[in-house]
Amino acid sequence: MARLVAAFGTSHSPALNSPAEDMAGHARRDEMYQGHLDREGRKVSYEQLLLQAPSGIDLSIEKQRERVAACERHIDRLSRAIAEARLDALVIVGDDQREQYLEDNQPAFLVYCGATIENAPMELPANAPEYWKRARSQYHEPDAPRAYPVASDLALHLVSRLSEENFDVSYGKSLPRRRGEGHAFGFVHRRLLGGGTALPIVPLVVNTYYPPNQPRPARCHALGRSLASAIRAFPGNERVGVIASGGLSHFTVDEELDRTVLSGCRNSDAEGLGAIPVDKLNSGSSEIRNWIVTAGAAEGLRTKWQEYVPLYRTPAGTGCGMAFMEWG
Repeated sequence: MARLVAAFGTSHSPALNSPAEDMAGHARRDEMYQGHLDREGRKVSYEQLLLQAPSGIDLSIEKQRERVAACERHIDRLSRAIAEARLDALVIVGDDQREQYLEDNQPAFLVYCGATIENAPMELPANAPEYWKRARSQYHEPDAPRAYPVASDLALHLVSRLSEENFDVSYGKSLPRRRGEGHAFGFVHRRLLGGGTALPIVPLVVNTYYPPNQPRPARCHALGRSLASAIRAFPGNERVGVIASGGLSHFTVDEELDRTVLSGCRNSDAEGLGAIPVDKLNSGSSEIRNWIVTAGAAEGLRTKWQEYVPLYRTPAGTGCGMAFMEWG
């Protein structure tokens, strides 16, 4: 039978491809945005968020460079860890932000089962600022579409087994839109697998962002447990890994929430992870669901390392809680 030998977690924020000098561009974007959520999940303006912000946020260029450099080190370490795991397949647990799945069909959970999945060049307006082009480029092939291999036999097996475990998992063999795989999956291909690997993946898409069918945290954890069981029931000797792509808190950084999530992952705290208030899991923070799924799958593994960098970019506390983790 196949073996689940490793699990990983990674943030995938655009800011991870931004030098410290580009944080000012991200900050201007935050200042103009009118759809912020505070740490309790309430809709607020940037000005209201500024009034709620913790004191002492260091936004000096020196501190920004320190944080950016730390994130780069952790990405490099994670990339090496995946290579050293000698995997035959990697299940990527990620969300789709209306890149492929729209209001015509928004599955709560979907396993992509095609023989390949395409990554396409970036689609941005010609007048997009340079900092934003740099930030988004990490998700996309630079020149022409590229088809990456999918472990389709494993993917089909997962759909069948998860259905037996009473998860109504959607199934797809092709992408409905021409723009290629979503950023959660492109980040893993381009940043962690180096864009040149032949490692087959299985995309497991979680609707973290969009009501009304966002899965609840406890259901995500239960899916992860069943995912691990399904992997181990796959015939053969394949070495399989699982990775969470996304999170943690953003666009309002919530260090308390992030540390709760990381503690739950580290200590296999199913009850704690399942009890995270759903009001805190909207906007970018909704991607924490991907980590909860992966934590459920990784219960039989031990935590090898964790790193956390609260990458702030405004006095209002906006930015992203960057997290990186390996179980083995």
